[in-house]
Amino acid sequence: MTLTHDRTHSLAAAAKAAAGGGLPPVHKWNPPFCGDIDMRIARDGTWYYLGTPIGRKPMVRLFSTILRHDEDDKYYLVTPVEKVGIRVDDAPFLAVEMEAAGKGRVQTLTFRTNVDDYVSADADHPIRVEIDGKTGEPAPYVLVRDRLEALIARAVFYDLVELAEEQGGMLGVWSGGRFFPIGPAGDGHA
Repeated sequence: MTLTHDRTHSLAAAAKAAAGGGLPPVHKWNPPFCGDIDMRIARDGTWYYLGTPIGRKPMVRLFSTILRHDEDDKYYLVTPVEKVGIRVDDAPFLAVEMEAAGKGRVQTLTFRTNVDDYVSADADHPIRVEIDGKTGEPAPYVLVRDRLEALIARAVFYDLVELAEEQGGMLGVWSGGRFFPIGPAGDGHA
């Protein structure tokens, strides 16, 4: 199924109306599935429609507010009246900045995503790191909301590594009273 120009506007209008008081309650909406559309979020956080980057940041922000990651491991844009599937190459968001407040166990790490969501790592918003089995490269993530993660940009991950300390053979960072491992101590990957 392809998304028509009219449907793009109806999704955007619904998102804008619903987002008036903050993020819309997409987790409460259960509209009928209307098919997949040719929209993709690349690993670098760029949103594409019909193979062309969506260049208007306010439009991307608007769509990001109606994004949902369901139990079937698929991503959807959801409004009160329709649900359409989209492709996500890795994580739907990219953490592009990080601010550290405090030190050690009382430290708080706050991330800003490419769509201007702000999230502080804590028990409800954990940091996790996947290691590529072939290359050994780390892929760090932070949970933004409701099963939606942000891939932590390489430069931001380097900032995390600078803050890392060793605990129990692991390098990790403290935030929100929790220790988040980012890699084994002394292996050169983290």
